[in-house]
Amino acid sequence: MKNLTAIFLTIFLSVNLFSQTNMIIRKTDTSIISIPISEIDSVYFEEEGNVFTCGDLITDIDGNTYNTIQIGNQCWMSDNLKATHYSNGISIPLVTDTTGWAELNNTDDAYCYYNNNANGEADIYGALYTWVAAMGDNAISSNSNPSGVQGVCPVGWHLPSNLEWSELTDYVGGEDVAGGKMKEVGYEHWSEPNTAADNSFGFTALPNGIRYSFNGDYVQLTTYSYWWSATESMSASAWYCHLSYAYEQSDIFDYAKSSGIAVRCVKD
Repeated sequence: MKNLTAIFLTIFLSVNLFSQTNMIIRKTDTSIISIPISEIDSVYFEEEGNVFTCGDLITDIDGNTYNTIQIGNQCWMSDNLKATHYSNGISIPLVTDTTGWAELNNTDDAYCYYNNNANGEADIYGALYTWVAAMGDNAISSNSNPSGVQGVCPVGWHLPSNLEWSELTDYVGGEDVAGGKMKEVGYEHWSEPNTAADNSFGFTALPNGIRYSFNGDYVQLTTYSYWWSATESMSASAWYCHLSYAYEQSDIFDYAKSSGIAVRCVKD
């Protein structure tokens, strides 16, 4: 019933926008609220209890849940994505063998789990995606803030652009110290020395490693973090955010789009 009412209100407002000056709302206690049409941006219904607040868990199309954290004006997932479908239900191709991965090109969408999840890596580090998979197959590069590219992220979330990664690192202190501020503390997942790690903003960066494009090998688990941006550098490569176990700064590098790299999503 609420959906039908919302449709009716949308049509009513569209038809009568120029002939009416006020919207009249009669409440159940018979009192009346009058709002000038010129002050109304949109009309919609929101179920009580279903309002998202950053810090709440979110769920992807596969039923995986993720923690979220507010950092400055951005709301980030504080876990790496592990979705195997786009939000429209279409499956992302899973490529496990090294030869198959090495044969991917810069227009292929694919995902995998580090070491094919031999030791339960998927639950800890999430999935690794080609850039095209992270972008949502046919999406176009963006360096806007926000990027406007939902990609593989859940509805209401998107793949961050280079500018959005820069906003994050600037907020936590700048590139020279951002790595330490973003990394999970200790050596449960990070190799020593995990320099300057204090996770002071709750981003909880994990060393998810990478899958090389040229030979399909998995490398650098426990030593380096990689996350795609929505911004390409050239036709065959795109930018990613990078952290190291050995130093406290953050970096932006580019690499082949057919590499396997993790994804963190940010709220629209």
